Amino acid sequence: MPHPVRLETPGHTLHVILRGRQRSACFFGTEDCVEYLAWLGGYAARYACSVHAYVLMGNHVHLLLTPSCAGGVANLMRSLRERHAAYIGANYHRDGALWDDCYQASTVHVGRYLLYCMRYIELNPVRARVVAQPGQYRWSSFRANAQGQDDALLTPHAHYCALGRDAAARQSAYRALFQENGSTVPSSRAKVRIPAGGY
Repeated sequence: MPHPVRLETPGHTLHVILRGRQRSACFFGTEDCVEYLAWLGGYAARYACSVHAYVLMGNHVHLLLTPSCAGGVANLMRSLRERHAAYIGANYHRDGALWDDCYQASTVHVGRYLLYCMRYIELNPVRARVVAQPGQYRWSSFRANAQGQDDALLTPHAHYCALGRDAAARQSAYRALFQENGSTVPSSRAKVRIPAGGY
C-alpha cells in the first residue's frame, strides 16, 4: 500500500512544477491548452484543490495549489497527467511518455512570499522571452490576478485578497509587485520530487 506524500498537508499551499519528458514539448496548439485548463478545473474541483496561479509553457507547467483534503494535489496531478498524455497521444499519434515521472512540489510560506511565488509563475513567459509583458501571454493567471479578467479556474488566496478592499485595489497592488526588482522566488522553501502518480 503506497504512503501519502508527507509534504502535502491540507490547507498548505504548494508550488507544483511538472516538466515534459527530457524537456520535450507537451502543448502543440491552442486547443491543447484549452483542454488542459478545463481538465485542471474539473480535477481541482473533484479533489478539493484551490488553484491560485498557473502558467502553461511549451514543455512544462507551474501551478500554485492549496489542497483541502489529504492527497488532493497528488490525485489531481496523476489524473491531469494521464488525461493530457492520452489526449496528446490520440490527437498527435505520439507514443511514449509525455511527462516526467516526477513532479516538483515546494511548500509555500504564506505572506508576501506567496505573492512573490505567484509573480514568479506568471513571469515565466517573460523570462523565457516568449512575450515582453506578462499580460501578453494567454495561458497564465496574470490577466485575472493583475487585470481582472474573469477566470473561473482561480480561487484567490487569502493573502492576495488582503492586498486591497476591492478587486480594483487588489489588482493594482498586485501589479505593483511586478515593478519591483527581481523575478525569482526566494529560496526559503522545501522542495521534493514526487512521482507523478502521487506517491
